[in-house]
Amino acid sequence: MKRNLIRLIVLAVAAISILGCGTRKNPLLPNVSGKAGEVLIVIGDEYWDGAIGKAMRDTLASDCPFLPQKEPLYTLVNVNPSVFGDLFKVHRNLILVNINDNVTEPGVIYRNDVWATPQTVIRINAYDEQNAVEVFEANKSNIVSTIEEAERNRVINNSKLYEERDIRPVVESVVGGSPAFPSGYRIVKLASDFVWVSYETQYTNQGVFIYKYPANDVAFNRESIIATRDEFLRKYVPGSFEDSYMITSPFAEPSLEYIKYKGREFAQMRGYWEMHGDTMGGPFISHTFYSQDGQYLICLDGFVYAPRYDKRHYMRQIESFLYSFEWAQDESDEKDSE
Repeated sequence: MKRNLIRLIVLAVAAISILGCGTRKNPLLPNVSGKAGEVLIVIGDEYWDGAIGKAMRDTLASDCPFLPQKEPLYTLVNVNPSVFGDLFKVHRNLILVNINDNVTEPGVIYRNDVWATPQTVIRINAYDEQNAVEVFEANKSNIVSTIEEAERNRVINNSKLYEERDIRPVVESVVGGSPAFPSGYRIVKLASDFVWVSYETQYTNQGVFIYKYPANDVAFNRESIIATRDEFLRKYVPGSFEDSYMITSPFAEPSLEYIKYKGREFAQMRGYWEMHGDTMGGPFISHTFYSQDGQYLICLDGFVYAPRYDKRHYMRQIESFLYSFEWAQDESDEKDSE
């Protein structure tokens, strides 16, 4: 009797599983392939060597901003449509260039998770090559931002999945929120207004400074952000030698743009850092924004030191951490979610 009951339960579970599979809209997709920062472009050889190929390379393989040496924005791999099979369909970033005189509605179509996950697929439709160039030029900013966001979200999702959870409450206690830092990161320095989080290997250092200061009537501009940055770095980030400390490099003016992302507005700055009294240096990126009560300005400031290696991938990781910032969830929010 007991054995028959167990058998019935097993059969019932199996039947439910089969029914569940039958009602799914899509089968389980495989994980994406390809390296971070890589874009696979499916295009005929004659077009890749022609005007549309040049236009795409000029944009997608242009110099990545604020890196000490030249590195392309993305690593491009072109594949002829005749060999575009299952091996290539699971790539992380795909651009499919469809040039056909039957095309009646030229434009760009954006899709996610077509053959793999997390995947971004961009299709460019045009009736001839010149039209393809026109379509690409009109949409290139959005194409770049779509790929950039996809790359960023992959890093953020991995950071949250493998988060070093002891760091978040410490950072939240200082500024009221925190980025998601993956396993391997640790707190190097902690003060009432400053936290230094870092991941170090023998030859690389990826770090994020998180600090706050009274907003008062501080101007929310490039000069003020740099001046405050240098003040905090001099105080909390010493070099290897006496009277050496990190500063914003004065030899290249940092860029500044104001961004709104998921309801949070911030000033994004890119530039170079160096060590006063030492020879170290590298790229940095920072996000500066108001605290929730408006009484403080908060800065998330990420830097990379990797003298032996290309730095594009390291900087994309750091930038993604800054974008992963979330305000701490207060007790009332937690109760509502329950």
